[in-house]
Amino acid sequence: MVGSEGKDSVKVMVVDDQAGIRLLLHEILKGEGYTALLAANGSQALKMIQDQDVALVLLDMKIPGMKGTEILKKMKELKAGIKVMIMTAYSNEQIVQDAMKSGAIACFSKPFDISELVAAIKRAVE
Repeated sequence: MVGSEGKDSVKVMVVDDQAGIRLLLHEILKGEGYTALLAANGSQALKMIQDQDVALVLLDMKIPGMKGTEILKKMKELKAGIKVMIMTAYSNEQIVQDAMKSGAIACFSKPFDISELVAAIKRAVE
């Protein structure tokens, strides 16, 4: 189990094109003691995966320029063991199934319950 003193080294990346979502999740993660990395698009996210020791990614499925499933697959190619949770405002079952087949460990529909998300993050990084 990760103690509060050990969380600072745990990096959680938020990939979402909406600045409000990135900032909200940044504050929540920071409040929980994690280091939050923020990416507005797929190329920023993929660069961070290469440059940082990211433990978990919260990935929006609808990002301009690159589909979420495409970003997820490329992340897994770069770092096979990376844990990815997807977030989507669209309850398209096919998108969710594709993401889970590509290696996502959980899916959250927007708007999501913050306490459920935080609990899932804690389970994933412990």
